[in-house]
Amino acid sequence: MGFKVAIVMERADIVSGGDRRSSFELAAALGAEGHEVEILAAKGQTQAQHIHILCAGEGGRRVRYAAFERALRRHLAENRYDIVHSVVPFEAADVYQPQAGTYAETVRRNAASYGSKWMEWYKRATAFANRRRGALLRAERRVCRRAEGPMVAAMSEYVAEQFMRYYGLDGERVVVVGGGVRTHIEADKGAADTLRSQIMGKLGVKEADRPVFFLFAANNFRLKGLGPLIRALGIVCRRATERPAFVIAAGSARSRRWRILAARYGVSDRIIFLGKVRHIANAFAISDVAILPTFYDPASRFILEALAAGKPVITTSYDGACDMFEDGRHGRMVESPADVEGLAAAMTHFTSTENIEAAAEAIMADGVREKVSIARAAKDLGALYERIIERRGKR
Repeated sequence: MGFKVAIVMERADIVSGGDRRSSFELAAALGAEGHEVEILAAKGQTQAQHIHILCAGEGGRRVRYAAFERALRRHLAENRYDIVHSVVPFEAADVYQPQAGTYAETVRRNAASYGSKWMEWYKRATAFANRRRGALLRAERRVCRRAEGPMVAAMSEYVAEQFMRYYGLDGERVVVVGGGVRTHIEADKGAADTLRSQIMGKLGVKEADRPVFFLFAANNFRLKGLGPLIRALGIVCRRATERPAFVIAAGSARSRRWRILAARYGVSDRIIFLGKVRHIANAFAISDVAILPTFYDPASRFILEALAAGKPVITTSYDGACDMFEDGRHGRMVESPADVEGLAAAMTHFTSTENIEAAAEAIMADGVREKVSIARAAKDLGALYERIIERRGKR
C-alpha cells in the first residue's frame, strides 16, 4: 500500500552533505516502493515539482527554526499527506528521524574528540550558546516529551539508546530503522587504476611490495578519529607484519595539522592525503579495508558504503553502523578511539591477505550488502508508516 509522504529537511541541496544525499536517496527508494514522496525544505534551489522550498524569501543560508516551523505548518494546513517524515524536530511530524542522533549526544561526543579535559568541558559548556543550536535542542526535547509526539526512527541501536537515556522514551516511541545506502555503484576501472598508480607513485611503493591500503574518508578529521588512526599506524609500522600498512585519507578537511602529526609518529611515508574524492567507489576499488575510528557517528555512511562494496571495515562502538556487521567476521569493532593499541591490533589483523579475503567473502556470503541497502531501509520505513496509520485509525 502506497502513502503520500512528505520528507522535511533543511536544505534541498544534494551536494551539501551526506545527510542530505541520504534523504534524497531515501525519497527515491520510497518512491520505488510505491509511495508518493514530496520533499519540503526550508532553503534550496530547484525546479523539481516534487520539491517545495518553504522559506525562499528568508535571507541567509540557514533559516531560523521558528520561521521554518511556521512555514511548515502553513504548508501542511494547505496540503494533505498521509505521513510527515522529518529529519528536523517538529511536533507536526509523524516520524522524526534525526540524521545525527540526539543533539545532546552530538555535543558530548564532539567535545570528547578534542582529547583535552579542559577543551571537552569548554565545548560542552558553550555548545548551546549558539542560538539556533539551542532552539533545535529545545525543540527535540518538546518533541520527545510530548505524549502524542512523533515516532522516532533511530538509525541504529546506538541512537535508540540515546533517546531512551536522554528523554526516557521506550519501544513504543522508538523504532530502529537502520541506515541504508545505494549498493550498486560501480567503480570506473580506468580511473581507479590511474588513482592507484598515482598513490603508489607518491608513496614510493610497487605492487611487488604488496601494500595494504586502509581507506579513511571524512570531512571532519578530528571527530572521525584521524589522530588515533595515525598513532595506531605508527604502532603497526613498528611490527613485523605480513604486508606493509598504508593509509589513504580522503576528505575536504585541511591536512597540514595531520601531516605534522604523521611526521611526529614517523609515518609520513605511510599516509597520503587525497583531498576531496568525487567518486568514492573508485577509492574503495583500490583499497583493502575501510577504517573510521570515529568519536561519534549515528550510522556512518562511509562504513555502510564500504560494506556494500564488499570491503572489511574497522570502526568504533560510537558508530551505529556496527549494527550492520559482525565483529570478528566482517570487520573489527574497537571499543573507543582512545584505545589506540586496540585499533593497531585491528589494523595488524588486516595486514594478512588471508584475513582480508575471509572477511570480504563473509560479507558477500552473509548478504551484508542487502542488509545495508537503501531499499531495505525504505521497506522498514514503509512498515513503520503502516503501523502509524493503523494506530491513527484506532484513535
